[in-house]
Amino acid sequence: MSMSADLPARPRLSALEAAWVIARRDFLAVLMSRAFLFFLLGPLFPVIVGALAGSIGGQVQREAVSIEVGLAMAPADNAAMLAARAGLAPQLGGALPLLVEVPEARGNPGFDARAFMEARRGNYAAILTGTPQAPRLVGTESQIARWQGPVGLIAGSALAAAPTRFPPVAAEVVATSAAAERSTRIHTAQIAQMALFLLTMLLAGMVLSNLVEEKANKIIEILAAAIPMDAVFMGKLLAMLAVSFVGIAVWAGIAGGLWALGGAAIAKVTGFDPAALPAPAVGWPLFILLGIVYFAMAYLLLGALFLTIGAMATTVREVQTLSMPVTMMQLMVFFLAAYTIKQPGSGLELAAIAFPLSSPFAMLARAAMEPALWTHALALAWQGLAVVALIKAGSLLFRKRVMKSGGAGRAPRGRRAKGWKAA
Repeated sequence: MSMSADLPARPRLSALEAAWVIARRDFLAVLMSRAFLFFLLGPLFPVIVGALAGSIGGQVQREAVSIEVGLAMAPADNAAMLAARAGLAPQLGGALPLLVEVPEARGNPGFDARAFMEARRGNYAAILTGTPQAPRLVGTESQIARWQGPVGLIAGSALAAAPTRFPPVAAEVVATSAAAERSTRIHTAQIAQMALFLLTMLLAGMVLSNLVEEKANKIIEILAAAIPMDAVFMGKLLAMLAVSFVGIAVWAGIAGGLWALGGAAIAKVTGFDPAALPAPAVGWPLFILLGIVYFAMAYLLLGALFLTIGAMATTVREVQTLSMPVTMMQLMVFFLAAYTIKQPGSGLELAAIAFPLSSPFAMLARAAMEPALWTHALALAWQGLAVVALIKAGSLLFRKRVMKSGGAGRAPRGRRAKGWKAA
């Protein structure tokens, strides 16, 4: 009798144990790699560049679009128009143009405003000539349409015998209204959907790249011969999801540190202040929890779809070709979920909730808009079933396309999963 025959047989791993072994292996391998550090730093540079570009572009746009209207009337009429504008400014503010006397028109009765504008002299949106009784605005069609009404209001105020006085308006403020509350919550829903989409698309690609790398090295075939393919796919999904949470935690920590150091300056530059976001219908604590859960479901759904693509593809080029339609489809379902924010309860919103890939986005928006919680339990159960179905489909495709054609035979049933307990 051989010595090996005297050794007790190791018990087979269950599917959950095998998935845990794969998840732990992949999680530690990715987390301890040098490439992961560069992956964490990678998205920070586009964010910084985008914020700076947006700030500079906004400043340039504000400076490029002039709100100055040149005054080319008689000196007394210019003074009357300036006084009238100053009297209206406390009530109307930025709705009024900035009136500036044109130096070239002073003491020049023959001043031609049309020729002056066509010669592209000065930086005026338009030039106001004539008199307060018959003002004449010279400018492009868009600028005339923009300032014709405000200029008429200033001219009418300038014709008053005495300075125009406005009666004080009593104010009675209410905390909120149904229309105001719904309008502000839409803003929160849109930002939450956008953040969920960007994080999912940025991080889900790791699943596909990991599978392609292991297919090229024949590692995936060795794993498939040792443990059930369903457990391999589930383990990889859970490992990459855990890595994604680590990345999000790092990015959130960096963002929180930057906000603590200069939140006011960042809000001024970017025009975005998280503290000013309207509270969602379910409250911030539960909304954040639902956001984490829906991110996990969106990641698992898209990751399972990418694993299915990896099972069908045999080369990196095929992976890129097959993944592009999925990426475009994910963009379309995001647009579908975003479009239905303003149509709660409609057939289109129910379709977005029922379709698994758009369901996390639509339900996260509903959490911002509606306080009901039972719908989230149903949606999460449905999304979990979709994840299991996609994993099953991907594992079946892998067995048919890789295990039967790749030359890697299946290990005998009694030998499967041996040695993985120690891993």
